[in-house]
Amino acid sequence: MTKRKWTLGFAAFLIIGSTNAQVYKNARAPVEARVNDLLGRMTLEEKIGQMSMNGLRGSLTNPIAYGVCESPFITVNEIASLSVKAKKYAREKTRLGIPPVQIGECLHGQLASGATIFPQAIAQGSTWNPVLIKQMGSVIAYEASSSGVDQALSPLFDLIRDPRFGRVEECYAEDPYLVSQLGSAFVTGMQGDVEQSISGIGKDKVMCTAKHFAAYSIPVAGINLAPASIGERELRSMFLVPFKDAVQKANIYSVMPSYNEMDGIPAHANHFLLDKVLRKEWGFKGYVFSDYEGLKMLYTFQHIAKNAADAAPIALNAGVDLEAPSPDVYSKLIELVKAGKVKESQIDTAVARILTVKFKAGLFEKPLVDTLQLKKRVHTPAHVTLSQQIAEESLILLKNDKQLLPLDINKLKSLAVIGPNANQVQYGDYSSTRDSRSGITVLNGIKTLVGNNVKINYVKGCTLSGHDKSGFAEAVEAAKNSDAVVVVLGTTSVVFSGIGWNGHAPESEPKDPFTCGEGYDVTDINPEGVQRQLLQEIYKTGKPMILVLVHGRPWSISWEKENIPAILEAWYPGEKGGNAIANILFGKVNPSGRLNVSIPQSVGHIPVFYNHVSSGKGFYHNPGSPDKPGQDYVFSSADVLFPFGFGLSYTSFNYSNMRVSAASFGKGQSVQVSVDVTNTGSVPGKEVVQMYLGNKVNSVTTPVMALKGFDKISLKPGETQTVHFIIKPEDIAIWNTDMKFVTEPGTFDVMIARSAEDVVLKKTLEYKD
Repeated sequence: MTKRKWTLGFAAFLIIGSTNAQVYKNARAPVEARVNDLLGRMTLEEKIGQMSMNGLRGSLTNPIAYGVCESPFITVNEIASLSVKAKKYAREKTRLGIPPVQIGECLHGQLASGATIFPQAIAQGSTWNPVLIKQMGSVIAYEASSSGVDQALSPLFDLIRDPRFGRVEECYAEDPYLVSQLGSAFVTGMQGDVEQSISGIGKDKVMCTAKHFAAYSIPVAGINLAPASIGERELRSMFLVPFKDAVQKANIYSVMPSYNEMDGIPAHANHFLLDKVLRKEWGFKGYVFSDYEGLKMLYTFQHIAKNAADAAPIALNAGVDLEAPSPDVYSKLIELVKAGKVKESQIDTAVARILTVKFKAGLFEKPLVDTLQLKKRVHTPAHVTLSQQIAEESLILLKNDKQLLPLDINKLKSLAVIGPNANQVQYGDYSSTRDSRSGITVLNGIKTLVGNNVKINYVKGCTLSGHDKSGFAEAVEAAKNSDAVVVVLGTTSVVFSGIGWNGHAPESEPKDPFTCGEGYDVTDINPEGVQRQLLQEIYKTGKPMILVLVHGRPWSISWEKENIPAILEAWYPGEKGGNAIANILFGKVNPSGRLNVSIPQSVGHIPVFYNHVSSGKGFYHNPGSPDKPGQDYVFSSADVLFPFGFGLSYTSFNYSNMRVSAASFGKGQSVQVSVDVTNTGSVPGKEVVQMYLGNKVNSVTTPVMALKGFDKISLKPGETQTVHFIIKPEDIAIWNTDMKFVTEPGTFDVMIARSAEDVVLKKTLEYKD
């Protein structure tokens, strides 16, 4: 057994006392001393157990304590009961009494029946409201910890760059700054604001896991698990930025490698990512948690190892500390150590990281959950209200010709509500259900709001992905007999989790095939099935029409944009989504969501994102017309349908009086940018004020513009508010030709904008070295 060096002072020795004492059980002892003491008492088999995972049920009979145990996808009450049994068993029935880390999926609420269901991550992203997301994270932690969860396998810090990819719904945005702000807010809400080095996870808090490290969301051809074709500069400039902030600003406790590979090296075998960048450059002190079967895939899928025994040292040397979801590859470490093929000191390093997290999280002293308190803590009215508030702030008004919206309840006698998602809840993947009894559908939300004042004519019309048009005639008739029409289209996503591992919905749920979510990638981003044809038939009636999109990925809606007067993007809006949508449609709430992803014209335009380099749009289509940058396609422009940051309101806002605190600045200095925003309309509203920076000249190509600040403000009619932003040298820094992160002297534009394509005020600043 490897001897470990003691680096403790005399004061610590006085606390610890005799070297024969069980120091690791002393809550007053320093974490390092507790880790050293416990590690020195462990057998090799017990160490490997800490590098492994099991279910809560499976841990009840094993004499070796596991590193982590998974909460099954059942009710919160059942999870809480299992948690008490499993942790009590680990503490009392295993030799050293090491408690497991109980993990749970918490992407948009704990994945357990009975927990509050919040809007999916893509909808959280379109709120542009980190304060709300932090509040939501705190609530999810409160609920999850009530059933014993210690660590959440969330959030995702991946960028949305390919709508074909089924997991875009789990991501916040296409922009690294926005992802960083929202993801870090979620983490601090879940974990608390204090640094790991000061104190651990507090009461009612839960550790977080940063997923998926890295560049997972740009698979070749949009296919899940496919390689990412990316260079180091783009990787560092875009895809690693949110993860770095998660580590250094949000103090995240765990990082999960992605399933993909880059330049022939799978993430679970990538020493550059997991050691050089994550630990040595960023100073990460937590532990690396493998994605499910990520280690097994090294020999079954990516074929860089012959078998499990061959894969074990590859993953261990790269820096993966724990294998999920069950022992396979790391179960071979015992024989590998005994055969001299793996050093036990390497095992000690990984186990020490896991034990450090356990001590910092207070797991050895943490009381078992009180199952009698669950009703008071889970799915409370306040939590459900927050879910609806997030949904309301996430909804994006994409089009509103002639102010068709908001609808006036006093001028409507009848309203047709049509479409396959009109009377069906859709929560997105990593949800426990799609049963409409669990939430509010759009139809029910509208019915509740209008009461007996408006006759509602509901027809489903068609399924989400089938080709049956037999419901068209009834839908058209309902539209003809109504004053206006709301058509609700969209997708449906796999319930639970995994790469199609849980592809069968319970009998109580709809039978529409899953068309979005993990493992459900597509070759076309048009509306599936005959949904567009249904919309077109209703359009022929000439009735005022509102299109509501309830789905998990951006659709190419060129025809809809051209023809439908009002379009509302809802994503997957959570259990109170129907109420939120109704409130927007009838003006009870002013829409304030903004696009967190660029909407492409077609699948052929992918990838589309606002922060491209200048050559990303090609050369001038006509060299004689320099005012028109960007190479068009033969039969299409290269423009987006709707730009990043875009969203309409029922009021109007005026921007004025942009000023900067200095015309130039240098190393260690900063500049304040201020702008006045006025509500010039007749109703209260929320505006997302966006600041973009764009370098003029650099030694390497850089994005034409990059989001570096935003603020969501609320204004009454006639009210003016001054919004302030701070620009620091690192905000315009680049990875230069030597792959050094530097800020080069030169000028750059500061742009205040309503969206990436609507810059309203601009000034030029200079950075002097």
